[in-house]
Amino acid sequence: MNFQKGRLREEPEINLIPMIDVLLVILIFLMITTTYSKFAGLEINLPTADAQAQKDQPNEINVMVTATGDVMVNKVPVAGRDVAAIGAALRSAAGDAREPVVIINADAKATHQSVIDVMQAAQQSGLSHISFATQQAQR
Repeated sequence: MNFQKGRLREEPEINLIPMIDVLLVILIFLMITTTYSKFAGLEINLPTADAQAQKDQPNEINVMVTATGDVMVNKVPVAGRDVAAIGAALRSAAGDAREPVVIINADAKATHQSVIDVMQAAQQSGLSHISFATQQAQR
C-alpha cells in the first residue's frame, strides 16, 4: 500500500562530517589526558674492564672506600669521614704533583654517600681528574 503515489523516494544518506568532528574531539581528548609512564630510577650496568692492569703512575692518588665507609688515601687511613678531613688528606697526598689523578677504589657494598664525599673533597681540593677502578670480568 503506497499512499504517496507520485512522490519520489529520497535516498537515505549518512552525513560523515559531524562524525569526523566527534572522532577528532575524542582523539584530541585522549592525547591530552594520556599519562606517559615515567621511570623513577635509571637502569645501569656497573663497569667491568678487560684491559691489562696498568703500572702505578707517580701522579696517582689511590683512595679506598671500605664497606663501612672508612677512607684510606694511598693506604693511609683518614682520621675522619667528613669532606674536610678527606680533602686535607688528598691535598697532602697530592703534594706538588702536577694534575694528579684521583683513583677511587670503592667496595661494592660501600654507601653512595661515602663515594660522593670523596668526589666532593677532591673537587674542593682542586683535583679535577677522577677515575673509578674496576675489576676484571669473570669468565
